[in-house]
Amino acid sequence: MNDFPEFMKNPANKIDPGSQFTKDIEGFVFDGADGSQMAYWTNLVGGKSAEHTHDYDEYMVVVHGQYTVIIGDKKYPLASVDEFFIKKGTIHGGDSLPGTRMIHCFCGKRAERVKK
Repeated sequence: MNDFPEFMKNPANKIDPGSQFTKDIEGFVFDGADGSQMAYWTNLVGGKSAEHTHDYDEYMVVVHGQYTVIIGDKKYPLASVDEFFIKKGTIHGGDSLPGTRMIHCFCGKRAERVKK
């Protein structure tokens, strides 16, 4: 597949791109009853994700492309089907190739939808 299925890209679930740590990223979010979120991202042009931290755990899997998690001076390159877990409070950033698609699960509210 070259993209997420259309049902996963419902405009009602579109993430506000201006609220993200990565420029030119397209995302959609789904909320869990426990306050967790699952986000589907496509980094259209590639590039850096600014260094940041969360007060909840984060799990990610690369669906297509390549993403490098950066924690301090360590780099963890991830390719398709590679997974990574980031404990809450860990300062991290990243870098991705154009067209990279990922799924992130947050043990807390992370993503804001586009305001209507």
